[in-house]
Amino acid sequence: MKRQVSFFNVQALTSCISMTLVLVLLGAVTFFVLTAHSLSKQVRENIAITLLLSDDVTKSELENIQKSLNSKRYVKQIDYISKDKALLEMTFDMGTDPSEFIGHNPFSASLEVGLKAEFANPDSIKWIAKDLQKTPKVMDMLYQQEWVDTINTMIEKISIVLLILATLLTLVSFALINNTLRLSVYSKRFSIHTMKLVGASWSFIRRPFLLKSMSLGFIAGLAADCILTLGIVVLLNQEPDLMELISPETLIIVGSVVMIFGLLITLICAFVSVNRFLNMRAQDLYTA
Repeated sequence: MKRQVSFFNVQALTSCISMTLVLVLLGAVTFFVLTAHSLSKQVRENIAITLLLSDDVTKSELENIQKSLNSKRYVKQIDYISKDKALLEMTFDMGTDPSEFIGHNPFSASLEVGLKAEFANPDSIKWIAKDLQKTPKVMDMLYQQEWVDTINTMIEKISIVLLILATLLTLVSFALINNTLRLSVYSKRFSIHTMKLVGASWSFIRRPFLLKSMSLGFIAGLAADCILTLGIVVLLNQEPDLMELISPETLIIVGSVVMIFGLLITLICAFVSVNRFLNMRAQDLYTA
């Protein structure tokens, strides 16, 4: 009897380790997908449209313009850049003061209109640009259309690759965990048949297998979450700037996905595996 218990413990430990590794991979892909989404949102929100203001704009007119722009649903933030600030920035970039050669400040005051992430795409920017052109006291408008197109194309490609990777890994995870639990149930196939012979109901036979599998799934999910948390801590220690992309919501979602997937997949796989042997005839058990 001791030998059977020991064997089962070793088998359970092996199954738990296998499931933990699979869940770590799944959690890592989920983490990278969410982080990539945060990165794309941050990049999109860095896209801005510059409105060059006429030199005769008054302070009250400027306040009205800013108030009007802030009320628009696509505007995330507005930064005012005065003529003097524009000159200082250009002097710093060029290493020389342009006004010394020209004799006056050649730059105009401007408003940097930052867009919300969901509006920072080529189609939206086209109608946004037309809308902003109606703003009073605006002489010209600048934005880099090619840069916007490049960013959106890159984000779309990365999203498709991560989605395909996540789908493939989910299928592989299901197959690996299913095989692991199937082997565990396989070793008990004669016990299952014996319980059938004494009149036990299928639900009664399934229950211990389902509970055991879910407990293994819970332990594996918990272990995977601990490993992923440790990995994220190490990553943040190496690259503190990533803290801007990793929100508490991201960590909660990753932990929840790993735990829910661990419980759900083990429950489904155990149910399918037990049913397979419940439907078998006695002579088929020797060739299964």
